[in-house]
Amino acid sequence: MLRSALPLAALAALGACAYPYTPPALSPLTQPAPPASGAPYTTPAVAPAVQEARAPVTILLSIDGFRPDYLDRGVTPNLSRLAASGVSARMRPSFPSKTFPNHWTIVTGLRPDRHGIVANSFIDPARPGETFTMASDDPFWWNAAEPIWVIAEKAGIRTATMFWPGANVGWGGTRVAGGHGEVTGGTRPSDWQQFNQAVTGEQRVAAVLDWMRRPAATRPRLVTLYFDAVDSAGHAYGPDDARTTQAVAQVDQRVGDLVAGLAALGQPANLVIVADHGMAATSSTRAIALDRIVPPADAQVFEAGPTASLYPAPGREAAVAAALLRPHPHMKCWAKADVPARLHYGANVRVPPFLCLADDGPGGAWTIEKTAPTRAREGGSHGYDNDAPDMRALFIATGPAFVRGKRIGDFDNVAVAPLLRDLLGLPAGAGLDGDDRPFRGVLRR
Repeated sequence: MLRSALPLAALAALGACAYPYTPPALSPLTQPAPPASGAPYTTPAVAPAVQEARAPVTILLSIDGFRPDYLDRGVTPNLSRLAASGVSARMRPSFPSKTFPNHWTIVTGLRPDRHGIVANSFIDPARPGETFTMASDDPFWWNAAEPIWVIAEKAGIRTATMFWPGANVGWGGTRVAGGHGEVTGGTRPSDWQQFNQAVTGEQRVAAVLDWMRRPAATRPRLVTLYFDAVDSAGHAYGPDDARTTQAVAQVDQRVGDLVAGLAALGQPANLVIVADHGMAATSSTRAIALDRIVPPADAQVFEAGPTASLYPAPGREAAVAAALLRPHPHMKCWAKADVPARLHYGANVRVPPFLCLADDGPGGAWTIEKTAPTRAREGGSHGYDNDAPDMRALFIATGPAFVRGKRIGDFDNVAVAPLLRDLLGLPAGAGLDGDDRPFRGVLRR
């Protein structure tokens, strides 16, 4: 329970912000959160002079691999409070339920089959011999869909990204041949950071708060913030392990730091907290060895895991189809043209000729491996059917733009980019795969 509110001067300054939404009284983003330890916090110091009337900032915060049911573990006082006092839901990722495709969907409003980031690793026939990896920053791979920070920058809205897949890319530009990574003609956020996992959660939050201390002319109005610790723990230990729960608790503390820091600055914020996907428990005892189904000489297995992508060797297409497209325990395979329509996947030139998907069910998820595992392993993974319950992703939105205490039904993550457009006052996008319909009853007009 909150033990104190902001000083009257800070509340008065927040109430004076020029913004089309009316901030609710005692919003969770205008007062500090109690420390996770339960010790009482101290009221943040506020300068005695009249503070600047600040317009709300929009902060898009991703907690990679955060399942909604992680909030039920009793270690998330900050996130649980924001969910209870704001808008919350179980968000459905796009297929494949992997990190880079879904982060790009969240900021573009397009599914992977349309925005072109179709997996965490893939190839494009236009670039033979090259491979997209999670380190690729050549705009060639990203230019099919415009992210929200580029749209905002073009509209004169300053943006800043404290990590986000693709935020380091000079979007719309062209890599200079022989230019050591130089890009011409691209747009990036006004402020951005090159991802480095060694940057701690505390440092990431501190960077965002430092941006908020700037004068209005250089203070960003759209910020992204990314945490990877929960996903890393989920992969290493599995979603039910105590060490994953510990990572959940640590990220919750960082969210509390952010909320308290914004309050201390008198900075109202519309905070949109998302995850890219959930996490399923995996085991080496639930593995499918592809080399026992398709001879390695017949096809290149490009990606393996929850999904497998295969490229037949020349002249072996029919043999590969015969081997893959018959029934298999714990796995379904399709030719590219026959991927089920509900997955919205298979039209993009970057989708492989054959795709296999492992089962994810109550007995635990299966994985597809190139060869049979040689050592015992328990852990976690994602990339499964995007409608699987344990692939659901966290969604919380709170701040002056949102009504309080509303839970909405499950929705597809293609709706997040249209919501961000609403918060920034940008026009609705044309030709997107989603719209703001899930939020029309919870936004203050």
